[in-house]
Amino acid sequence: MNKFPSKETVERLRKQYPHGTRVELVRMNDPYAKLRPGDKGTADFIDDTGTIFCLWDSGSTLGVVYGEDEVKKLSTKAGGNTHE
Repeated sequence: MNKFPSKETVERLRKQYPHGTRVELVRMNDPYAKLRPGDKGTADFIDDTGTIFCLWDSGSTLGVVYGEDEVKKLSTKAGGNTHE
């Protein structure tokens, strides 16, 4: 069973992935998900468990679960190309 992240971690994620941030999927630990590494989307919001809900270019709205899945930041809505 997964442990939820601390409030500090959730706040850090919210600052790192504000609404409108472009992301790329690195990995998703869900054999039934249709998303694949390299898929791109836009961060919508982050809930209190640290799940990053994205509007994927494919039309999916599947969330990226903290500690299970991984995305990398491509850019913020202000522009620029910020890889982390």
